[in-house]
Amino acid sequence: MPGQLVARLAAAALRLPAVRPGPVRITRDIPVRVRDGVVLRTDHYAPRDRAAPTVLIRTPYGRGGPLRLLGRLLAARGRHAVIQSCRGTGGSGGTFAPLVHERDDGVDTLDWLRRQPWWSGALGMFGVSYQGFAQWALAADAGEELRAMVAVVTASSTRDSTYAGESFALDTVLTWAELLHAQTVPRLARQWELKRGQPRLAAALDHLPLAQADRVATGVTIPFFQEWLRHHDPDAAYWRSRVFADRVARVRAPVVMVTGWHDIFLPAQLDDHATLRAAGARPRLVIGPWTHGSPGLFVAALREGLTWLDEHLNGSAADERLPTGRSRGGPVRLHVGGAGGGWRDLPDWPPPATGTAWHLHAGGELATRSPQPSTPDEFRYDPTDPTPSLGGPLLVAKRAGPVDNRLVEARSDVLTYTSAPLTGPVEVIGDVRAEIHVRTELAYLDVFVRLCDVDRRGRSRNVCDGLVRVTPGRFTADSSGALRVPVRLWPTAYRFAAGHRLRVQVAGGAHPRWARNPGSGEPLGTAVTLRAGRRQVLHDPAHPSVLWLPIVQFE
Repeated sequence: MPGQLVARLAAAALRLPAVRPGPVRITRDIPVRVRDGVVLRTDHYAPRDRAAPTVLIRTPYGRGGPLRLLGRLLAARGRHAVIQSCRGTGGSGGTFAPLVHERDDGVDTLDWLRRQPWWSGALGMFGVSYQGFAQWALAADAGEELRAMVAVVTASSTRDSTYAGESFALDTVLTWAELLHAQTVPRLARQWELKRGQPRLAAALDHLPLAQADRVATGVTIPFFQEWLRHHDPDAAYWRSRVFADRVARVRAPVVMVTGWHDIFLPAQLDDHATLRAAGARPRLVIGPWTHGSPGLFVAALREGLTWLDEHLNGSAADERLPTGRSRGGPVRLHVGGAGGGWRDLPDWPPPATGTAWHLHAGGELATRSPQPSTPDEFRYDPTDPTPSLGGPLLVAKRAGPVDNRLVEARSDVLTYTSAPLTGPVEVIGDVRAEIHVRTELAYLDVFVRLCDVDRRGRSRNVCDGLVRVTPGRFTADSSGALRVPVRLWPTAYRFAAGHRLRVQVAGGAHPRWARNPGSGEPLGTAVTLRAGRRQVLHDPAHPSVLWLPIVQFE
């Protein structure tokens, strides 16, 4: 009875179509044996009607907490909810190796489902973050039995997110490695570490060489962290069996994608959306003002996901008795940040927009007029005191998202370019990119670009950003030695208010979100030699450093 009451109250709070929860039968720790003999522990939440569709969730984060609520909500809505711990986690056998076994284990679990007396032949999948990677690993092999997918802050490939801009997403990877390890330590010890502010993790993020950082953070060596330090090459065979982007176009099941503007996987998830659209699919896309761990994201994911499953898991008598109503809005629903933004429904992503060039000028000016003859701006980047990262797309919600950037903008290793106050609102929706012309005395460097909104009080809040790692031969220098470095920033939807100003930051890094560039060219995991160097940012007619913004017309 308490579980049914919780499900009823949660459904009401989420404003889901009303249902009358029937009895839910829960069977925990079912042993599902896969092809190599490993046993995967699995929970089954069974609804009253045995002949009902099944929703599969495969997770490395344990089967308790929010997943128990989700299991009850699914069963209360007439679904069999099957929640399984990935190998090496949550009591399942074997060793957890990210992305390695998810396809085979998923296929074997689907074979097990087909042998169950309650299997109806209709499958849905639901997953947040790594749970979503597990979905994409299986989806192309599930065939017509797969009727719906709910993919939340996730993507088919982690490689490009791990090495965004061909740097290394140190904060995300090491924090995730520490989080997974924490599941194996006593609860009291974990709570004590959290209460102290995780000093071991903080020390590890600053530690060199990076190959020792996992042991500093956790006391043990974490195999996948070591492997990801070694297999940096985008063409490395290591990643071919660990990414599933080439399988996305084969998925015919309806997909709903839920993500946030400050999520770590946003660019990769939008790449998946583009792949599905190019294949003729009509996925639903919801992007809100969320980070990877925002509470609001969890609520939106449940609301969107459960409604999506109601709509698409059809084919049984039980389904006909469920309230089905269509999803709210169009194929794309997104939140426009800034003053007077709010939620918008669009027919597709990205919307039609006018690419507008905002040029960097001498004197720290940002303007749409053409560049003028000018002397380059200069700063010195020192990896022993790396430019810090503030907010933005991070794994830990309390440190992520928009923050006041004035402290970092006051540093001597950060250049800023600021527009005049806007005479009217400017709405930016779509992909944001920059081209920065740099001249440097070192062959190894990073170029970080961030767009900020400066309000009337002078507060500078980050909107989106990106970083590119420069290595010899990656970009061709002109006769003056200048490199044109293209930078892909995170996509955004943001409305800059009248009277506000646009600001562009240019820096040599954003540590520890991205691992500092040592400047020496040493391998990622073993680098200890740190070389400081001066950088010039050029903005003359021959070297037009520019930020390209997709401007849309609003009503």
